Amino acid sequence: MRSPRWAAVGVGLLFGLAALSAMAASTDRWQVPVAVQKLDNGLTVVVSEDRSAPVVGVSMVYHVGMRLEPRGRTGFAHLFEHLMFQGTPAAPKGVFDSVISGGGGRINGSTRADFTNYIATAPVSALEPILWLEADRMQTLDFSPGNLKNQQDVVKEEIRVNVQNQPYGGFMWIDIGTKAFDKWENNHDGYGSFEDLEAASLADVEAFHRDYYGPNNAVLAIAGDISPAEGFALAQKYFGHIPARAVPARTDVSEDLNTAERRFTQPDRLAQVPAIAVAWKMPDRGSADQAPMAVLGDILTGGDASRFYQGIVKGRELALNVDSLYGLTSAWEYDGPTLFTVFSLYKPNVAPEQMLAAMDEEIAKVASEGVSAEELARVKTRMLADWYNGLEMFLSRADALAKLQVLWGDANVVNEIPRRIEAVTSADVQRAARTYLTGENRTVIDRVPEALLQARASAAPAAGN
Repeated sequence: MRSPRWAAVGVGLLFGLAALSAMAASTDRWQVPVAVQKLDNGLTVVVSEDRSAPVVGVSMVYHVGMRLEPRGRTGFAHLFEHLMFQGTPAAPKGVFDSVISGGGGRINGSTRADFTNYIATAPVSALEPILWLEADRMQTLDFSPGNLKNQQDVVKEEIRVNVQNQPYGGFMWIDIGTKAFDKWENNHDGYGSFEDLEAASLADVEAFHRDYYGPNNAVLAIAGDISPAEGFALAQKYFGHIPARAVPARTDVSEDLNTAERRFTQPDRLAQVPAIAVAWKMPDRGSADQAPMAVLGDILTGGDASRFYQGIVKGRELALNVDSLYGLTSAWEYDGPTLFTVFSLYKPNVAPEQMLAAMDEEIAKVASEGVSAEELARVKTRMLADWYNGLEMFLSRADALAKLQVLWGDANVVNEIPRRIEAVTSADVQRAARTYLTGENRTVIDRVPEALLQARASAAPAAGN
């Protein structure tokens, strides 16, 4: 039995968390500085001034990703992201890296369903070289057979390392989408197939750059030691002369919630224990249900205090861990159908049906009883802390602002999301659980070590006798 002293401490902690949540809801909330301007060529520029350090973060986000890559070219948006680092006629291969790293900075890039982002952070003295380099590769690339072949091989090796030769092979973020969605734009493997990657031509590369990498399909965000006036002037200086380009009309990628459960079993030659991925289609971005679903996701899977961890890992001792993800992004960064996916390694003597039943039981409790004020306050406080912590680093802030501007059409959503989180009620969470986390809207992949799968198959007839 827990002692009265510790019970009192626990009650005090809950009231403390409620007070923190109330404080976050007050006028003392941090208002992230956001200034936005659009150049005549359509490039949207976002600046977040912060003079706390002589550093800047820069993010260039293009409104194209895996969802819009050409049919028969799965993985092409990812391949193109790699090609953007292979140089231009004015800045040959290696110049981009050496200039920024030589100035004390670092760079990276990534491809997601709805965007491709290129990020850099450096001392403010290196900002102009960064912008010159970004503008240079927006205008053209070194479209050479050698660069294309080199990066086709690089991406193929990345797939070998991260998917083919890894236990579970990313089935919780690659395979689950191919099973849950119906439209090709949403359900193909954006990481890429070897056959499609090898089929990509220089003509494909040139067309993709022409169609999607113009200034009017991009957002430039700068956060750190710079004023909005300075940032807008530099953007005009380096990007203002680049002409806008015609962007292909976006296809309709919308999908309804699923109406029947989808179940699959996959063998795994490298895994030691079985794993399960359970995914539900999410509400639309910007809808009234988005924030309640994000809060519900944290209630169920947000750390060791979550319902799934306490009920499935600790309580029933069925699983070794539990985690969750929202496609390849977050609960706020998507512009088309996405999934809330729960991923768990579970014990070999446990049946997948037991895992699903345990999850269903925890979801049913929320759907029928809601959540207490104390639990809701704790979860909101955690989510708000994570949100603001993620904006502290200039690089992360610039990237978040650029992505919100691209996906929502308004970088000021960065200050709206905390208010949406705070406004979520227990009734909202119940509604989200009843609407989205249903058996009919669920897709399940049971990923099983080959030996265990064979043992299950051998035991099945005996179980039926």
